Amino acid sequence: MNCDVIRAHIIIHIQVQYMKTSLDTSKIGKTDVRVTRIGMGGAPLGGLDSKTAQDTLEYAYAQGIRYFDTAPLYGSGLSEIHNGEFLSTLPRNDFVLSSKVGRLIIPGENIPFNYTKEGILRSIDESLTRLKLDSIDIVLIHDPDDHYNSALNEAFPTLAKLREQGVIKAIGAGMNQWEMLGQFAKDADFDCFLVAGRYTLLDHSALHELMPLCLEKDISLILGGPYNSGILASDLDTKSTYFYDPSPFEVIERAKKIKQVCDRHQVPLKAAAIQFGLMHRSVATTIPGPRSPEEIKDNIAMASIKIAPDLWRELKQEKLIHPDCPE
Repeated sequence: MNCDVIRAHIIIHIQVQYMKTSLDTSKIGKTDVRVTRIGMGGAPLGGLDSKTAQDTLEYAYAQGIRYFDTAPLYGSGLSEIHNGEFLSTLPRNDFVLSSKVGRLIIPGENIPFNYTKEGILRSIDESLTRLKLDSIDIVLIHDPDDHYNSALNEAFPTLAKLREQGVIKAIGAGMNQWEMLGQFAKDADFDCFLVAGRYTLLDHSALHELMPLCLEKDISLILGGPYNSGILASDLDTKSTYFYDPSPFEVIERAKKIKQVCDRHQVPLKAAAIQFGLMHRSVATTIPGPRSPEEIKDNIAMASIKIAPDLWRELKQEKLIHPDCPE
C-alpha cells in the first residue's frame, strides 16, 4: 500500500477540533490539535470485556474527556476495536484520537516490530479498520527502543509525508524511557511524545533534559502512567506495582513519606500524583488508564481538587521531589 492509497481511504477533516467539554484543553505542539488535559489511556481496554469497555468509554466522554489513546499492541487489537465501537458513533470532530505504529498483528506471530514504510502504512490501514474510523489524529511510533535508525529513517519520513498531505495531524513517539525521545527531538520534527512514568512524584528523570528540550522545540508531552503503574493510586498497605513489577521496598517507603506530607495538607496522594505532571509547561495532557467508569470518576475528581503551593514546597523541603519541579 502506498501513501496515495491510504490517502484515498481517509476523509481529510478540518484541523480545528470543535470539542464541547467542561475540561481544560491544551494544544499539541505547533499543530491545531487540542486535547483535554485529562485523557484516557487505552492499554487496560485491551483486557476488558466489551460491555465494561463500552461503559468506561461512554462515561469518559460523558465526563468531558475528549482525548483517547490506543495501540494495536493493546490486547492484540482489542483496545482499538473497543474504542472504535464507541468513537465511531460520535461526530468526528468531537474527539482526538491517537494510535501507534511499529507493531503488526500477524496471526500466529508475537506482534512483531516493523518500522518500514510498508509496515507503517499497513499498520495505519489495519488500525482504521479496527477503529471503524476514517482518520487518526496523532500517530505515535511505538517503543522503538532497539530500532532507532529504522524509526527515524523509515517510520518518521513515512508519517511526515502523511502529515504533509493532511492525512494525519501530528507525529509522535511513545516510550517508557526519555533518553531516546530526547534524541528524536534533536533529529526530527516531532509534534509530541508520550512518555510513560518518567515524570511523576516518584520519578523525575525527564525533568532536566527532555522537558526543556521539548519546550525549546515546541514538542508537547503526553504523560502516561501518572500513578507509576499503580503504586501512587494504591493505599500503600497492600501489594502495589511500580513500572508493572512488584513495588520495591525503598519505593514504597518513599511513596509513604510523600503520602504523609499529602495527609498533612489534607490532599489525597492520588490527587497530588495526577496533578504533579500537569504543572510543567511542556505537558499537554496526562492519560491514566481506567478500567471502569468508577476509575474515571475518581481520576477527574482527583484532578479537580485544589492543591495549595505549600504542599509542593514541603515535598521539596523534605527532599521528596526535586527543587526544580514547578509548583
